[in-house]
Amino acid sequence: MTTIDTTMTYYTLPLDGLSCNGCVKKVTQAVGTVDNVRIEKADTQAISLEVLGDNPEATLRQAVDAIETLGYQAGFRHALALSGLNCGRCVAKVEAALDALPTVFSHSVTKTHADIHTSLSLDSIIQTIENLGYQVGYQHELALSGLSCGHCVAKVERALDENDAVFDYQVSKDRATVRTTLSAETLIESIAALGFGATLIDPSQATSSSTEPHQPQTETAEVEQQAKAQTRTEPSSSHSRMQFVLSGMTCASCVKSVETAISSVDGVANVSVNLAERSAIVKGNATVEEIIQAVENAGYGAEKVEDDNDRRERQQVQQASELKSFKRSTLAGLGLGAPLMAWGVLGGSMTIQSTQDQWAWGVIAVLTLILLATGGRHFFANAWQALMHKRATMDTLVALGTGAAWLYSTAVVIAPALFPEQARHVYFEASAMIIGLISLGHAIEARARANTSKALDQLLDLQPPTALVIENGQETERPLDEVKQGMTLRVKPGAKVPVDGEVVDGSSYIDESMLTGEPVPVHKTAGDTLHAGTVNQKGGLTFKATGVGSDTMLARIIDLVREAQSSKPELAKLADRISAVFVPIVVAIAIVTAAIWYFVGPEPSVSYMLVTATTVLIIACPCALGLATPLSVTAAVGRAAEVGVLIRDADALQTAAKLHTLVFDKTGTLTRGQPEVTHVNAIHGDQERLMAIAASLEQHSEHPLAQAIVGYAKQQTLALPTSNDFNSESGKGIQAKIDGERYYIGNQAWMQAQGIDTDAHQTDIDAMTQRGETAIYLANADSVQALIGVSDPIRDDAIDAIARLQQQGLEVIMLSGDHPDTANAIGRQLGIDQVIAGVLPDGKSEQIQSLQQQGKCVAMVGDGINDAPALAQADVGVAMGSGSDIAIESAQITLMHQHLGALADAIGLSQAAVRNMKQNLFGAFIYNTLGIPIAAGILYPFTGMLLSPVIAGGAMALSSITVVTNANRLRFFKIKSDEK
Repeated sequence: MTTIDTTMTYYTLPLDGLSCNGCVKKVTQAVGTVDNVRIEKADTQAISLEVLGDNPEATLRQAVDAIETLGYQAGFRHALALSGLNCGRCVAKVEAALDALPTVFSHSVTKTHADIHTSLSLDSIIQTIENLGYQVGYQHELALSGLSCGHCVAKVERALDENDAVFDYQVSKDRATVRTTLSAETLIESIAALGFGATLIDPSQATSSSTEPHQPQTETAEVEQQAKAQTRTEPSSSHSRMQFVLSGMTCASCVKSVETAISSVDGVANVSVNLAERSAIVKGNATVEEIIQAVENAGYGAEKVEDDNDRRERQQVQQASELKSFKRSTLAGLGLGAPLMAWGVLGGSMTIQSTQDQWAWGVIAVLTLILLATGGRHFFANAWQALMHKRATMDTLVALGTGAAWLYSTAVVIAPALFPEQARHVYFEASAMIIGLISLGHAIEARARANTSKALDQLLDLQPPTALVIENGQETERPLDEVKQGMTLRVKPGAKVPVDGEVVDGSSYIDESMLTGEPVPVHKTAGDTLHAGTVNQKGGLTFKATGVGSDTMLARIIDLVREAQSSKPELAKLADRISAVFVPIVVAIAIVTAAIWYFVGPEPSVSYMLVTATTVLIIACPCALGLATPLSVTAAVGRAAEVGVLIRDADALQTAAKLHTLVFDKTGTLTRGQPEVTHVNAIHGDQERLMAIAASLEQHSEHPLAQAIVGYAKQQTLALPTSNDFNSESGKGIQAKIDGERYYIGNQAWMQAQGIDTDAHQTDIDAMTQRGETAIYLANADSVQALIGVSDPIRDDAIDAIARLQQQGLEVIMLSGDHPDTANAIGRQLGIDQVIAGVLPDGKSEQIQSLQQQGKCVAMVGDGINDAPALAQADVGVAMGSGSDIAIESAQITLMHQHLGALADAIGLSQAAVRNMKQNLFGAFIYNTLGIPIAAGILYPFTGMLLSPVIAGGAMALSSITVVTNANRLRFFKIKSDEK
């Protein structure tokens, strides 16, 4: 677009659908009717326009509308793949940016796709979106063949450079990573045209990569397809998932180093390192050997684990070994340091004044060296490893502090004459006490850290190690890993169900409380579903295995909990950024402190220099900073899992804490989802006889309202009369003859079509509507015989749950496809003031989007396929565990049982978790903000005293213990359902 002057603008628009000059003529005639537009040039491919006036964009839009009214297309239509959009607000942000561009005619944006109709070039649109911090285009990982040298690589790079649809790439002889709007197939063909081979590394990605945004289909199919499109995540979602137990990590800077090392491995799509558990979850196509090698090259250890049981065993061994080592170091350090400190406190000399002092303190120097080489060995070994890899960790600070104190003291012992008399003080007790106190802190921290994963361990303990398999009529006890899908198993009274299955024979009550949080046992008979980990109460059951190993619901829950506990909330990113530079800054502060005390401090300046620099090094604690958020996340997600609430990741936990608005789908969420007869008004005749006639008419219909009437008759054990001469009209009603008399059942329109007067019953109908019931008429040829009220009953706990949520200060909205009168009636019963009625399935996400555009943080609660797009659009999606798989996949929080009160608990727990994280981060920051200046001697001019390195060591240990203890409080978060 080029502007000639303030009132004249030129545009060139591509055209599509024009096949001849006749088409061109139609277009020019249509555009010619638009005021202030002059056609410069037009053919079947494009049209160039000169637009006059002060608002050329609006005029251009009129010209485009004129062209498209003819059935042709004008302007660019960009179908883009998006990444980095994590919530509905991100979508709204992109939409707002596009709305701000006058020549964007229309757009449709989801978290993963954008369809944009505009006169702007692709580059302009991409620039607009990427300026917001999001990425545009598919990222294809290709395996290359036939590239033998750098020239071949350069040839591929040139071809990619020349392709406008390629935004970014990395090419080697055997691999290429390309970000582009091209499909994988097109990209592979373009490389093949150069004489080289290319294959998509992840076949499942090819499907999603080459899929264009969905086109309208039938309503249900469209919504389901939209749901699947919106639940697609980054490419890593289809990659393999690996778990590793790590060793050698001590603080937040270690986490950063390990994450950087693993992320640098080709094929790694995502990595999450958990300091609290000393573990890592890696997604991608990299080999185990490459990942382990990368971790070892970074100076740490890594060991692949096959499953969570394996991980737990390895971690327990590692924790036991660490705990034993820390206990030994604590005893040795305090055993040597405490008597030395007591000697100094009780008036003993800590200076070298004679040869006898030299011998005595020389022996202590050797003992302290032995302590540093044994109990303190890991501090120095880890610090050396860090130095070799050009980084600094908490161990660096401890090693520098204790090592400097010992070296200075030993130098004073060996050559006291080199030091002024006032500087001949020794600090062996400081080195020993620091090792002892920090080791004590690590021991307490390690024991407390083990407690944070108890919820996950309890889930792992649910599944029994063996199962009773029935083969050839014989029961044999076999290890769980030998059980295959399709096998027949038996579960005895009091035993745990080993795998998921379907009951074949028997009847019993199953305790599903540990899996769903539901305390009431569930009755199971033939055809019902069993889940691994649940407990059989009394009767014996025979069942067929339908899900084993990682395919059980328990395994999927453990997976979700594990990944959520290892994820990082937005809050953690601040700690990560600080920890990356924390230790080098502390070392720099210690050096500056030493220089100030040496050059301008009082005598003995050397002693003051040593004490302050050592204290600064010792008091700094990046360990507390690194533990501040992961421990809170681990404890909160675990506590939620205990009560049947699955939180997908830490971001969902953090976002749930700041919700303003909760939007509930009505059917199946606030109501039971199964219509029932709730009112019968028998006008002429016996009620039982009339309901038997109604059920006889409805028994051949599959409509939910008809099924409700048939279900009522069965419940009342009514004998149904025979009907014949049956006739129905979809959406209206049914007629048939019973005992020679014709009866009609249906809605008001059906009655009026049969000439049956309904006006006399309007008062009753209005009363039903006020109760939220749907009125069904039963009539004979003369008059209405009965009015039947059918409604979807409200869940037993829904009213209490809504009240609790409103008491928490949340705005509650109900979405329904019902008639406004019916929906408002149900809303009044629930205590919900704001009801949005008459919403079609594909309009739910638009309602969520509208609320978000008002600046609200919105959660959507639903259970069906039709709810999936809205769940994905919301800032937090909440799915009922009984709902569809697509709904659960779209949600960030899943309620495994049917109690809506658990949502109030989940939000309360999220708020407590975020408060806990902020407390931990605040404590860690304040501790260092105040501690380091005090250690440097900022209070000396006012008090004449310096902080002892020993006290600094104790404070450092205490800061970590405080963070761990505070995080563990979340394990005892009070759940209201526990009170019942």
